[in-house]
Amino acid sequence: MSGARRTLGFSWPALVALAALATPRVALHDLGVVPEGTIVAALLAVGPPLCWVAAVLWRRPPRPFLTLVVVGALYGVFLAAGHQVFWDSSLGMDAPGLAGLAPKAREALLRGAAAMSSLVTGTMVGVIAGGAAVLLSRVLPAPGRRPGQAGGSRPPA
Repeated sequence: MSGARRTLGFSWPALVALAALATPRVALHDLGVVPEGTIVAALLAVGPPLCWVAAVLWRRPPRPFLTLVVVGALYGVFLAAGHQVFWDSSLGMDAPGLAGLAPKAREALLRGAAAMSSLVTGTMVGVIAGGAAVLLSRVLPAPGRRPGQAGGSRPPA
């Protein structure tokens, strides 16, 4: 059994796949296909983290909070990459406060800030989803168990 599966309850490919559920929103948002404030935008923003929480509640990994922080961090990597790919069509170079910098320096600074912001955002989505998963796992029985039934989801030590 791999270290990721033992600690996080999922293989690395499964963790990456969970994070990838949120990537369509990046492209659709950056390209202006789905405008903010619509139901579709809300579903694209909230749906993937809800799927992450559902997967953790179904699988019951030993460290659900850490599992979803890792998924969120992976999503942050996808978010950062997506923003870089769609840079010209979405974010661009509009930063009047940095007008005194050379164009290449300004672009490097803005791209770096966007990448860091994406990593933090993705990780924070994972933190919030992980917190929700921990709270829900305390009140919802594990699949196949009735409330109050003895035994946990973890194997004995």
